[in-house]
Amino acid sequence: MKLLFIINPGSGSHDINLKEVISTYFKGKAIETDLFELPKDCSLEKIKQKISGSKADRVVAVGGDGTLKLVAECLLNTETPIGIIPAGSANGMAKELGIPTDIKMALAIVAEGRQQKIHVVKLNDEICIHLSDMGFNAYLVKKFDTLPQRGMWGYAKATWHALWNHRRMDVQLRLKNETITSKAAMVAIANATMYGTGLKINPDGKLDDDLFEVVLVKDYSYLEILKIWFTKLPFNPKKIEVFQTAEVRISSKHKAHFQVDGEYIGRVNKVEASIMPAAITVILPSEIKNGES
Repeated sequence: MKLLFIINPGSGSHDINLKEVISTYFKGKAIETDLFELPKDCSLEKIKQKISGSKADRVVAVGGDGTLKLVAECLLNTETPIGIIPAGSANGMAKELGIPTDIKMALAIVAEGRQQKIHVVKLNDEICIHLSDMGFNAYLVKKFDTLPQRGMWGYAKATWHALWNHRRMDVQLRLKNETITSKAAMVAIANATMYGTGLKINPDGKLDDDLFEVVLVKDYSYLEILKIWFTKLPFNPKKIEVFQTAEVRISSKHKAHFQVDGEYIGRVNKVEASIMPAAITVILPSEIKNGES
């Protein structure tokens, strides 16, 4: 077996030499490794060329959700499986799939794990493998990226700033059989169930069905989300509504902050989202985790 590791050296805040850890782990094993460290401003085309030239059996994203998204864009609708070594700040998709943050344990899964096809969501010109949103959380992501502090303290500071400075949007959701007009603190397009912080915004989400969820947060209702996180009670529909769909068109009266998989995209008026079923193959732990099918 040959494994190609796409390594993002800028991910996370750790001081681990990822190349050295990977090389040491596979030393003496009957597995060939090819290590590619992403240069600054690396284009998608360069990554595709590296993947094509390597002829690896599996391609492994070493970084956070943004690194995984890059690799997924290169391998859409192919049979090449994608492994995940969570080395980012939040690692939301790794948590979603039950992949441990311990690098040696994650490397064992990359080599020995089972394969499963999952869907992604096409958003305008982007793809989303995890979670995207317009409004409050996207503004929080933008603010977090400007702060020198990382980790939970930086996240708390960014949240406080966002709560004081962000205003609700006037949005319209056009689904297959209905149109919803509402004030909203944020609208999430949820491929997965939870953010990298562990906050579960979409309890019923599945990565291998033919639908995704649109979560309309009408007010700053993080207490409502915490309620379902701890108690499993349903959302209060006066505060949060969830719609299952294969496509949606979201429009905002004024331009709203927008993020995809933890990457701030900018301000937009419209987001068109549609499902891409079984678009990528991921490598999961051999044992079946709770919540997977």
